[in-house]
Amino acid sequence: MSAVTYELSDSVATITMDDGKANALSFDMFRQLNEAMDRAQSDGAAVVLAGREGKFSAGFDLSVMTAGGPDVQKLLLQGFEFSFRLLSSGLPVVIACTGHAMAMGSFLLLSGDYRIGAVGDQFKIVANEVSIGMTMPFTAIEICRQRITANHFDRVVVMSEIFNATTAVQAGFLDAVAEPGDVVGAAHLKAAALMKLDIKAFAATKARVRTGSLAAIRAAIALDGAATSPI
Repeated sequence: MSAVTYELSDSVATITMDDGKANALSFDMFRQLNEAMDRAQSDGAAVVLAGREGKFSAGFDLSVMTAGGPDVQKLLLQGFEFSFRLLSSGLPVVIACTGHAMAMGSFLLLSGDYRIGAVGDQFKIVANEVSIGMTMPFTAIEICRQRITANHFDRVVVMSEIFNATTAVQAGFLDAVAEPGDVVGAAHLKAAALMKLDIKAFAATKARVRTGSLAAIRAAIALDGAATSPI
């Protein structure tokens, strides 16, 4: 059963994660996400990356992370490479944060060009690595650094502070909020609006703006790949 669906409309590809549970970012989920991104690229479409209502993603597949061994590092690197792919995409990427975004889910959130979250104090946005005993990976730090505001950075990365949609806008996780049932629609409208820009100029300017942060993230991926103990 596929955990990722693809729908193309008005030059916008909506890629939706729904594994029926926590939208765990597993090897198979990343395979399906990359296949969907390949399809969007072939279609020349902007991307809306969404979860189901109430859940964007709770992060990496815990069955892999708790088992230990080389698969932990392999999964980390797949996740970070996917974030890099979103951040470096020449076509617009809008994130529809439909609910909880935790750990790697929060880093995917930070990898969009524009990010819309679901209003509701019940929805948590948190990079909770330190709170669960994991040293924050180099790449995760750099992904956070390029979007999180300076006065929230340590609170996000070092202190595992939990945010709701409203406070997440202040911290830099989100650009805007919408009612839970309207998040995907709002993201689609934003992506369609971005596609009305000159896309060549958009891609070239985005590449210039992110030259430094992408270089830092690429270097951090190399550090995490060389680490003898990723956690």
